[in-house]
Amino acid sequence: MTDAELPPAAHEPDPALTPEQAEEARRAYLLKRFWISARGYWSRRGDRLAWPFSLGLLVLIGANVGFQYGINVWNRGLFDAIEQRDAANVYSLGALFPPLVLGSVTLVTIQVYVRMLLQRRWRSWLTKSLIGRWLANGRYYQLNLIGGDHQNPEARISEDMRIATESPVDFVAGVISAFVSASTFIVVLWTIGGALTVAVGGTDITIPGFLVIAAVVYATITSSSIAFIGRNFVRVSEAKNQVEAEFRYTLTRVRENGESIALLGGEEEERNDLDRTFKQVREQWRRLAQQHMRTTVVSHGSMLIAPVVPVLLCAPKFLAGSMSLGEVMQAASAFTIVQGAFGWLVDNYPRLADWNACARRVASLMMSLDGLENAENSETLGRIKRGETQDDVMLRLEELSVSLGDGTAVVKETEVEVRPGERVLVAGESGSGKSTLVRAIAGLWPWGGGRVDFHADKHLFMLPQKPYIPSGTLQRAVAYPRGADSWSVEEIGVALDKVGLTQLTEKIKEEAPWDHTLSGGEKQRLAFARLLLHRPDIIVLDEATSALDEKTQDAIMAMMIEELPEATIVSVAHRAELEAFHTRKITLEKHEGGAKLVSDVDLAPYTGRRHMISRFLARTPRARKPQVT
Repeated sequence: MTDAELPPAAHEPDPALTPEQAEEARRAYLLKRFWISARGYWSRRGDRLAWPFSLGLLVLIGANVGFQYGINVWNRGLFDAIEQRDAANVYSLGALFPPLVLGSVTLVTIQVYVRMLLQRRWRSWLTKSLIGRWLANGRYYQLNLIGGDHQNPEARISEDMRIATESPVDFVAGVISAFVSASTFIVVLWTIGGALTVAVGGTDITIPGFLVIAAVVYATITSSSIAFIGRNFVRVSEAKNQVEAEFRYTLTRVRENGESIALLGGEEEERNDLDRTFKQVREQWRRLAQQHMRTTVVSHGSMLIAPVVPVLLCAPKFLAGSMSLGEVMQAASAFTIVQGAFGWLVDNYPRLADWNACARRVASLMMSLDGLENAENSETLGRIKRGETQDDVMLRLEELSVSLGDGTAVVKETEVEVRPGERVLVAGESGSGKSTLVRAIAGLWPWGGGRVDFHADKHLFMLPQKPYIPSGTLQRAVAYPRGADSWSVEEIGVALDKVGLTQLTEKIKEEAPWDHTLSGGEKQRLAFARLLLHRPDIIVLDEATSALDEKTQDAIMAMMIEELPEATIVSVAHRAELEAFHTRKITLEKHEGGAKLVSDVDLAPYTGRRHMISRFLARTPRARKPQVT
């Protein structure tokens, strides 16, 4: 895997834990899982500019605090000059102010640029890593076949990943800035404020560093208040993100299936479903709004009170003549900066909660990919092995069993050899596992046992029942999965003409929503045009002509055999008339414990030598050979 470290062992909660404790343990594990991948950005296999940008950001933060201190000192000098009515000093200090502001603004601007550049590059690195794992070995498809918290992976990779990588940089920069600012201006408060002596019951009590103590106490009260009030912020924010993703997914499904919905008149039902989903969104936003309202009471109140507190605390010393007006204003400015530094949590707790929720959603997807990756490398879990044949056999299924992710058998003990040029029809009643077997042959279904071996250096091409039509030009759609420029417009036009899509040859360079424009039959014919361009050695058809009428189906099949006479074909279909285009038929039959191969017969003379291995047929009395008509 591309992560800097291997993922931690899957968390198995202690049975003695309460459901709430088990959930907290799971959430903590998810954050750990996220950081194991995320911190790889700063490793040797990460971005070579990660550390330079990170260190540069720290230097800029320190320099900006230095300018803050300079403005703070300038503030004291200005008010002292005003108090003393020293016009010359006021004007000289006024002339010094623009360079200070210009320097501070310049540093802050550069700091924002470096911070956002670091966020962008981190997100890019981690997103590419996650997408690489998601697309590898068909895992994006296999996630649909297993349980787990990985719904809406597109939202997790896009929006959740953005927040999960932006917020930590903001948080770290904010914490460091707050620490440096607090450290610097606490010294200022201690130096300027000194000790405060108050009389209590006739006894004088001296409080050293009273402004520092006041700032710490004040910040402790506000931070504790916000932590208590917003203790459910993370949970509410996580729930909000989940229902938002589900709502987006529902809208996407309506758009993708618009034709079927319109033809069936399902608008009202879809509206009801969207209303139900959006009702959950509104409810979670209501809960989030309540959390924001509670925290706003503390944050806004703190913003109003913080500038007044130091002035009131310094007033006795100013009135007694032991503190100048400039020192009062410098102390007020320093107190506000220290309070802002200590109160960083007050201002950022909502974002921290949002980050927690998004990081856990990304980590949940990572965990599901971990499971698939571990299963691929495991010697104990049932996985179909894939290799190469050692003779002239094009395809060999050796003791192949196909099962679900939970171990439930779908197909058992299938042994077949397919020679070059054979056209094999896989038949059987609905639910007998034909499509599952074909997906196992194509490598999309990994669970089971036995082997699937192909002839070395042979190209396999699969045509599913619902062909995928990518966005963009028609040229790209026909050339897929290769690039649009892999064939000339003329070559693509010839392929379209041969599959009966002559009317589209003038639109090859046209960009349109072809997935929604083309009918089901046109999409299937377009898929056969891809075959003519790619000219694979092995063709796997999964109900690839189901949307075509019988006449068009016969023409397409005859054309494919004529254009690709040496191709080996394995197809799944229910229509009996397709037998005429195949040389061989194997039949699966549903049994308790998994479907089994019950017959293997020739449908037409085959000139090549064929060898059939079928131990199951040899040892079962139910083997049969249907009559060929």
